[in-house]
This record gives sequence, structure tokens and C-alpha cells, in this order.
Amino acid sequence: MSAQLMVVIAAVILIVAIVVAMLIMRGGDARFTYDTQNGTRPRATEGEGNTSGAAFKGRFTMLTAGVGALFAALAAKLWSMQMVSSDYYENQAQENQTRTVTTPAVRGRILDRNGVALVTNRPSLAVVAYRDLADDRVLVKHLANVLGMPYIAVLRNIQDNSEGAQSLHTIATDVRRSTVAYIKEHAGEFPGVEIAERTERQYPYGETACHVLGYTGTITREQLEAQNKESKSGSEDDSAGQITYQSGDIVGQAGVEIYYENLLQGIRGEQTVKVDASGNVTGEKGAVPAKAGSDIKLTLDLKIQQACETALSDAIQRAKDSGYSNAGNGAVVCLDPNNGEVLGMASEPKFDPSVFIGGVSNDVWTELNDDKGSHPLLNRAIGGQYMSASTIKPLSALAGLEFGTYTSTQTTDCTGYWTGLGKAWGKYCWLHSGHGVMTLQSGIANSCDPVFYDMGKAFFYDDDHPEGLQEMFRRWGLGSKCGIDLPSEGAGRIPDSKWKESYFKDSSADDRKWNAGDMTNIAIGQGDILVTPLQMACAYMGLANGGMEYTPHVFLSAVSRDGDGDAYKYNQKGTKKRLKAKVHSQDDLTLVRNGLHDVIYESSTATAAHFNNLSVTVYGKSGTGEKTGEDEYGWFCAYAPADEPKYVIATVLEQGGGGSDAALHVVRDVLGVIYDEADDSSASGDSSVR
Repeated sequence: MSAQLMVVIAAVILIVAIVVAMLIMRGGDARFTYDTQNGTRPRATEGEGNTSGAAFKGRFTMLTAGVGALFAALAAKLWSMQMVSSDYYENQAQENQTRTVTTPAVRGRILDRNGVALVTNRPSLAVVAYRDLADDRVLVKHLANVLGMPYIAVLRNIQDNSEGAQSLHTIATDVRRSTVAYIKEHAGEFPGVEIAERTERQYPYGETACHVLGYTGTITREQLEAQNKESKSGSEDDSAGQITYQSGDIVGQAGVEIYYENLLQGIRGEQTVKVDASGNVTGEKGAVPAKAGSDIKLTLDLKIQQACETALSDAIQRAKDSGYSNAGNGAVVCLDPNNGEVLGMASEPKFDPSVFIGGVSNDVWTELNDDKGSHPLLNRAIGGQYMSASTIKPLSALAGLEFGTYTSTQTTDCTGYWTGLGKAWGKYCWLHSGHGVMTLQSGIANSCDPVFYDMGKAFFYDDDHPEGLQEMFRRWGLGSKCGIDLPSEGAGRIPDSKWKESYFKDSSADDRKWNAGDMTNIAIGQGDILVTPLQMACAYMGLANGGMEYTPHVFLSAVSRDGDGDAYKYNQKGTKKRLKAKVHSQDDLTLVRNGLHDVIYESSTATAAHFNNLSVTVYGKSGTGEKTGEDEYGWFCAYAPADEPKYVIATVLEQGGGGSDAALHVVRDVLGVIYDEADDSSASGDSSVR
């Protein structure tokens, strides 16, 4: 019999009972006798309504009415609960008997462009148990001894509700198989303890591409709060299909792991369990299996990536062997100029992403973030911000040609010391002996500073284009993020009068004022200008493509779940345009490119020796940054083949000497791996291009 039918029957019985009671009481009121002794007038034998019988009948009437009202209210409530809100209360009852817990999903792999796995998952065994195990002190101690863990640690993990009160709580991960075998063989000693199969991140190539790949970790409180805030502010339609995280979930925390979290993170499964009145699990009902995350392909080529890392490490060691003991940090990035794909990206120092598996210790975290450790978590290729040094001179040349502050036929007599702003404000050329008479093209080739000092001075006193240099730099993408699909990209800085006024707001009026010296400094890439290696790679991409730059990216495609082809590709075609830098004339660009050719093959015999043994023609520019109190910062940017560019490479070595010293070898060694033509030249000592 259904609950609804029982309510109906009970209501009918109640109504009948009330009606019968009222009829009985009404019949009792009609009973009276005739008093013949005092005449024939009928009178109740109990008197005129004030007798004890009448009072009893009144109280009975009131009691009946009250009880009837009470039962009527109860019947109405029952009717509401069983007839109107039956589904609600049925669900509540069901929920009191069952709980839904989640099961983790396998995270998607990360592959290089050729399908080589850079990040995979390995099986891991975990010891798990329900919350009520904490009540058995003897069992917990026994389990702690078997696992080799402190008692308090095991107890804390069992009591931790971050995985849900009715979920199996993780006591230990990555448990040795011998320990697992012992627990299974002595299952009677460990009631309620189970072995769960999990997966952990695995890095087949160790530290390779660590800054691009990133790492995973337990979701932080800040991330959970951000999710909750977003869900409250958005609509249900906006949140549909999005992954909802819980405390204890493993998520991406850096690099590709966090940027493409929505692809890599799978959809957790659900397990329905039966619980008793105390909330203890008594059985299982049904389950929805977890859905693995998507595998993704990156634009990285493992061969080129390893070449970038090896070349960078070797160059740093070369710098140290040459007397630059503070060398140790640097970066290199290799792009395909035809679509912006990142083929290789390295940063020194590196880190081991596997240390984050299972949670990183405080000691290791402190070491990774200690200033003395040079911040290995920083991806210097996109987040390191440096003076551009002479690598910016090709852009300065384009600005001078376009705005007329320096012509293709104009010359500068370099004596080694420039006094264009007066002797009191004289500036040295990097070559103190001087270059002699220089044109703009030879000025690029020999990196002659006075040529660009003259240009910077001319811009400062140009009424029509006093900040033409800054305009050109911004046009080619400097001073703003490139838009790469990686977190923590730096924007750099293009200083101008407005910036200086704000930056030095607490200084005197004269110190806040932009002056000719500031303009001559940025013309050679010194002073307050800041760029990233990625920005310079994009700028040289534009030089190779006639001004066209593509958005740099590391994502190539998402692999279909059946493993047959790609589900979708980057921008569908992979050619998302970043900007088109206007080139005043093809002649201007040709002059600059000729200067880049001469840097490699004409200005330095040593530089030429290292590139003449390469079958393709390379155009490039060195740079040497100066920072007070530190050794020189070496730069080198290049693209190849010059007639049909396929590769753009930009590198910087912090305190690694001049650009044509160690930094040059990074570019040459990477190209050597690409073309399988190693540099066999031992030429050295001719650092005539800075």
C-alpha cells in the first residue's frame, strides 16, 4: 500500500470519527424529564444548564473540537508531505541513505609536434580508507607502522575531509608494491583499508621543456575561491560544461599544465554509496566512470628543444670558462616565422617538475624561490625583461629612414667618443678606438653607437616626430605582450616622456624631464628600455617577413579521444596574425637586411668562420647590454635561411659577456642541430661586433 493511499484512508477515518462524536453529543443534549410536581413545564432534571452534566458536555465538546482541529492539521500536513511534496521528501529520504562520492580522472598527456610524449601518466598505488577508520586507534597505529609513517600523519589523512566525508580518504600515495602485497595478504588485520589505483605525472625526458610544460599540484585556496566567485557571478549557461573543482583536486599550476587545464583535466567519475544513520559507508550502489582528459600536441620539436637547452647550457659554461664567473642564467627561443609556432624554448636555470608530485616540501619550495637560486621557476624566455642592447638597432634604422632623421647616404665619423650633446655629455662607442666614417648600413654591420647617437639626437629635436623611435618600437611589438599561450609573460617597457614623469615622480623637475640623453640611450637599446627574448624573436620574425608577425604559440592541436587524428588545431590554421608593422619602403628594409647580412659575414672574421661552415645563409645581430654593477649581458638574434626564412632564434645570456662571444654560439649550435651541420670552427678572440 502506497503512502499516499494510507494518508487518504487515515483522513477519511478521522473525519468519520469526528462526525460520529458530534452526533453522539447532540443526541445527549436532547435527553430531559418532565417535572410534574411543579406543573407541566418541561425542565431538565439537572437544573437550568448549570449542572455538572452540562459542564461536562461543554468541556467534551471543546475537547472534541480541539482534538479534531489537531488531527485536521496533522492530516493537512501529511497530505502536503505525501501528496504535494512527496517527491521532495522521497529524495530527502534517499539522500539520507546514500551519498555520491567522486573518483579521479586520468589527466591528458602532453606531446611534441611529432607525437613524442613529453608528459605522461604512470600508475600509482594508494592506500585509502573511510573516515570511520579513525575511531580504531589500534588499527591506525598498525597501519602507520606498516606504511612507515608517523601515527599522527596517518590519522590526519584519514580525518581529512577535503576528498568528501564519505569518500575513500587517501592515506598514502606511491606506496611500494611490497607494502601493498603485505596489506592484501593480511587483509583481516586491516578491515576497511583498501588499495586504489591512481596515476601520477611522469616526465620521460626529465627537466626538458620544464618551463613550457609547467607542473601540477593540489588546487589552492585562491583557485577555489576564484572558481566560486566566478560561478556566483556567471549564469548557469556560462558554467555549463565547465569543470567544477573540489578541495584536494590536482590541477595545473604553471606552463601548459595551467594554460590548457580545461583540456588536460578529465571529468571525474561518480560512485554512489550506502550509508547508515551515522554516515558510515555500508555498501555501494552504482558508478559513472571517470572520463580521461584530452591529449594535446605542442608545437615543440623535441630535437630542437633539446638543442636549445644544450646550446644554452654549453654557452653558459663557455662564458664561465672565459672569465664570466657570474654567468648562469639565460634564455633562448626558436620560432617558425611562417606561423609563429614555438619550436624550442629554454630557460636557465631549470627545475625538475617531478618534485611537485604528491606535494612539494617547504624546503624545496623555498629553494626554488630563493634569490640565491636565481629563481629557476622563472621562464626567462617570456618573463625575463632585459635591455635590448644593439639587437634593436635594425628597428632604430627603420625609424630613422622613415621619419628622415637619418638617411641611407648620411655618414657619421666615429672617433670612439661622441660629443654630439657637448663634451660634458660625451658618450663612448663600444669600440673606443673608433670605426671611422660609417653609413647607416655599416653602422648596423659594425654596431657603431655614434651613428645611432646622431639618430637619437635628431629625433629629440624633431618637432614633428620627437618620439618617432618609440612609435617604431611599439609598431614592431615591443612594450606589449606577444600573446603567447603561456602564463606570466612580461610586457617589457618602452620609455618616453610620460613614463619618466610618472616613474620618477618623487624626483626633481629636471630629473623627471625626458632629455636628449635618454633618446640616444634607447636608440642603441640601453637605458630604461626593457624587452623579452620572445619579443625580440617576434621583431626579427617581422624583419624576415617584411613586417608580418604571427602570434607565438605552443599549442598545436588537441588529439581526438579515439586517437585517430586531431580533434581541432590552433586557430584552425595556425596562422593567427599578431600585427603588421608598416615598412616605409622596400629599400629601407633591404638596407637593414643587408646590414644584418654583413654582421654575420663581413664585420668579423671570427663570426664569419662560425657561419661559413653552414649550408644556409643567416642574417642576424648581436647585442651587449650594460647594467651597473654587473657583467655584460650577451644577445644574439638571427633568422635562416635568409631567402626563405624557416627559423628565428633569439637568445640572451645574463652576465655572459658580449653578444658575439658566448651568445653567438647558442644560435649557431641550434642551427647546427637543425641542419645537422655542427660548428667545427675554433675561431675566437675577434669580438668586433657587439
